[in-house]
Amino acid sequence: MNVLAHALLAGDDAALRLGGIMGDFVHGTPDPAIPERVRQGIHLHRAIDSFTDSHDEVRAARERLPAPFRRYAGILLDMWFDHCLARDFAHWSAQPLEDFSTNLRAELHAAGPLLPDALKRFLGYMDANGLPAGYARAEAIAKALRGISQRLSRANPVGDAMPLLMAEDALLQATFERFFPQLRAFAKEWVARLPPLT
Repeated sequence: MNVLAHALLAGDDAALRLGGIMGDFVHGTPDPAIPERVRQGIHLHRAIDSFTDSHDEVRAARERLPAPFRRYAGILLDMWFDHCLARDFAHWSAQPLEDFSTNLRAELHAAGPLLPDALKRFLGYMDANGLPAGYARAEAIAKALRGISQRLSRANPVGDAMPLLMAEDALLQATFERFFPQLRAFAKEWVARLPPLT
């Protein structure tokens, strides 16, 4: 899953939400200097990704993508599922998408000293493009995919995937609608098992 989904799945806990966003930018064991609840958010991010990657619905969606896109299906589906979530956000949250997005960026700015350098750079991109709310627009997804394609170390088709994703949209939307409630339940149960903070 991508930024919007990870933020939403963290629930009402700002520290878990911060960790959920940091999860793509922190590798290995999180620094013990990071506050405990934020570290738990990083682990929640990883649990969400593992659940997603192993889910039958997501596996089937990956298999539907033709070569050479299938190799990059994880990236493409993460982005497209955030697109599905953003354009129907009112179905999944009582908070308006723009408010959620603005508040998330404000939380990230407030946490500035904790942010890895790569996340600080990404936050600038989020500000400039109104993300994650902007992911409701197909052109924002296309721009993001072009950027990802350029950052990958080898030649890849990620930046050319929009026609395929648009053609598969109805099927991917249906996959998302079946899968996301299960992921949300998983995340809620995961959070409920956390020990209380001392």
